[in-house]
Amino acid sequence: MSDSFDLGEPPQPAKPDAYRVLARKYRPQTFAQLIGQDAMVQTLGNAIKRDRLAHAFLMTGVRGVGKTSTARLIAKALNCIGPDEQGGPTIDPCGVCEPCRAIAEGRHIDVIEMDAASHTGVDDVREIIEASRYAAVSARFKIYIVDEVHMLSKNAFNALLKTLEEPPAHVKFLFATTEVNKVPITVLSRCQRFDLRRISAEMLAAHFAHVCEAEGLTAEPEALALIARAAEGSARDGLSILDQAIAHADLDGGGVSAEAVRQMLGLSDRGAVRDLLGLMLRGEAADALALLRRQYDYGVDPQSVLRALLETVHGITLVKVGTPPDAAQPLEEREARGEWAAALGFPMLHRLWQLLLKGHDEVARAALPIEAAEMALLRVVHASTLPDPGELARQLTQSPGQGAGAVSAPAPAPVAAPVAVAAPPPPPAEPQMPESFEALVERLDADGELLLVARLRQGARLVRYQPPEIVFSGSRPMAADTLTDLAAVLKTMTKSAWRITLDDVPGQPTLNEAQQVRDEAIKAATWDSPMVRAAREAFPETELVEWPGKRSMM
Repeated sequence: MSDSFDLGEPPQPAKPDAYRVLARKYRPQTFAQLIGQDAMVQTLGNAIKRDRLAHAFLMTGVRGVGKTSTARLIAKALNCIGPDEQGGPTIDPCGVCEPCRAIAEGRHIDVIEMDAASHTGVDDVREIIEASRYAAVSARFKIYIVDEVHMLSKNAFNALLKTLEEPPAHVKFLFATTEVNKVPITVLSRCQRFDLRRISAEMLAAHFAHVCEAEGLTAEPEALALIARAAEGSARDGLSILDQAIAHADLDGGGVSAEAVRQMLGLSDRGAVRDLLGLMLRGEAADALALLRRQYDYGVDPQSVLRALLETVHGITLVKVGTPPDAAQPLEEREARGEWAAALGFPMLHRLWQLLLKGHDEVARAALPIEAAEMALLRVVHASTLPDPGELARQLTQSPGQGAGAVSAPAPAPVAAPVAVAAPPPPPAEPQMPESFEALVERLDADGELLLVARLRQGARLVRYQPPEIVFSGSRPMAADTLTDLAAVLKTMTKSAWRITLDDVPGQPTLNEAQQVRDEAIKAATWDSPMVRAAREAFPETELVEWPGKRSMM
């Protein structure tokens, strides 16, 4: 009797390989594939060639720029033995030797990766310290990769300091963090730091085009440019968006299109943004609000509309200062920005930026976002018809008969002056008495009597001024030496003896109080003037301030 039985089951089909997202599938395996970090690659390459390797490296940067990938590449570069198993550390690891393949697959026994977010305590660091004393099992270096190192506790950092400063020769530490400001300075000073840069939109778009070609897909350049801008410098974020765009696209209808990406990301159509900005600048409020509502009905977020308007105004300003045009922008966008740059001045562009930026912040916090967006656009519409603030200030400082449209009378023709015969100089004139108490104080101020002037302005209430006699109110106490000092100074100044007394009557307001009353009157008149009223309606947070060095309000 046979020990085996044939149950007649058909052979099972092989299980298909699980799909790997693009962000993992196209993770860089060599330094040559690491985009946008040429300075760091050159530094590491030179350090390896000259055998000047640090014992600890810290990679910092925004999400998705390659911090953890760089740490793994450094681990491969330090432990690579080459196809013939005779090689040494190299900036170009072979990728075929056992250490390279084991590190790439995350199974090398001497390359330990730890997530500091889930291993924050001092006990976790103590395990690293204890294990670091033992030599590597099969690799040249024992390497510890600690991701998000800023999540370690204070005690954990302190426990690591001594080992981090003087580690065994066979140990290397590779740290990665997105928040380097949370890493203690004592740790930073023991590491060789690399700040990974944001990847430019141009580099990301070229990288995404290469990925699409490798995947056998087609994508419009504008679609890739939109994805690159939405990634904000992160290769991983961009590949995740590209993965989503590929799933969203109709591959039978031509691949990934810009329109499909806009719909997927909820971006406002660039043509609609240009139309909206044009309506706002022409002051067509009703049409601008209707276009905004139409975008809102299409599912576009009001905040994204204001963000697109901000990007457009920023682009127009760059064109106006002479910045080369962005090649990723469509031709219609570049032409429209060029026309606006020629028509709008810098004050108008700065005003548009400030109003839109304020509206963007209001929409982000508003309970009614679309209503807040409409109010923000209305402010821009009304502000576009107002004169420049500098022109407003010039008009406010002009007298009523000298406005912008006033015509000045021609200057009289010069009259020939008779030739004068030299005469002996006149005798020196007698010192003139100041016409008023205020004129007297100003003269004292001009002569440098600052302390006396301060006393008179703040505390002297005048009852009568009839040179050479002054009567002050005694209702407000005044220092006795003030009257004595004033009489002495006036005798020297006017060559006459003055009589200065006090009378028990209320007297006039002090000079400071009178000046304050005049300033408030000027401020009230200016605040209620037609020009300023129009400015206040356009700029609700307008304030009237005093010019430095001026006593009157402007």
